[in-house]
Amino acid sequence: MEIRVLRYFLTVVQEEGINRAAEVLHITQPTLSRQMAGLEEEIGVKLFDRGARKITLTREGMLLRRRAEEILSLVQKTEEELAEQEELVDGKIVIGCGELAAVQVLPDLFRTFSEKYPLVTYDLFTATADLVKERMERGLVDMGILLEPIDVEKFDFIRFHQKERWVVLMRPDDPLAQKEGITAEDLEGLPLSLPRRPNVQNELASWFGDSFSRLHVLFTSNFPTNAAIMARNGLAYAITVEGALPFWDKDNVVSRPLHPELSGSSVLAWRRQQMFSPAVTRFIDHVKKNLG
Repeated sequence: MEIRVLRYFLTVVQEEGINRAAEVLHITQPTLSRQMAGLEEEIGVKLFDRGARKITLTREGMLLRRRAEEILSLVQKTEEELAEQEELVDGKIVIGCGELAAVQVLPDLFRTFSEKYPLVTYDLFTATADLVKERMERGLVDMGILLEPIDVEKFDFIRFHQKERWVVLMRPDDPLAQKEGITAEDLEGLPLSLPRRPNVQNELASWFGDSFSRLHVLFTSNFPTNAAIMARNGLAYAITVEGALPFWDKDNVVSRPLHPELSGSSVLAWRRQQMFSPAVTRFIDHVKKNLG
């Protein structure tokens, strides 16, 4: 007894006739009639009472109908389970990131992705944006969380919703800690710690305007945490994005936003036209679905 013939049988039952069932199945009426006659011959019982306008099931036919529905339901479930087995994905996803606020989005993405693909593991590579991009281009990092702007000729990306706000770090007892926001004039002549990356310094220079040439830059650093240590010890006011703020001890260092506000967007980026593993490909789709 073939699964295909059982499907034909249930269609005949549903349509209450050979002609209508043949149309639904896109086969000829004689072909379907032969299939039903062959089914009756195979199992050795009469399945249909053929009336002038429609056919009805015999008692044996009603039994076969119940069993056929059970069999086809089990077949469908088995096919779905086998398809899921083919979709089993494992492997490692390497994500490069710095100390940005957007990193706080990752736990929910990992949690929901792991529910579907529990064999996938993750490697978080913490580094400067330049190093993350370099390793992405070499194929050593699959994706990176980066501040805009992004080279759209090299990378595809999806933008995170939250902004990366720039702040000034200082000791809690510093006079500037009494202010709600820090202006460019407030920082003139004071020892500062700036990010090392030239393009970031250019962005800050645009914000400072004419005051930039009068700044006293004592330190540069590639991570906000190191800059925060200098600020905690009263050696410099650190200008940085506030991504690592939740992990700083507010009894030792506090932040105040630049005024007027300076903020930027961050993205999850990956190399264009690169072949990724199934795990990475599905994770990119997962991110697009949840953040798009």
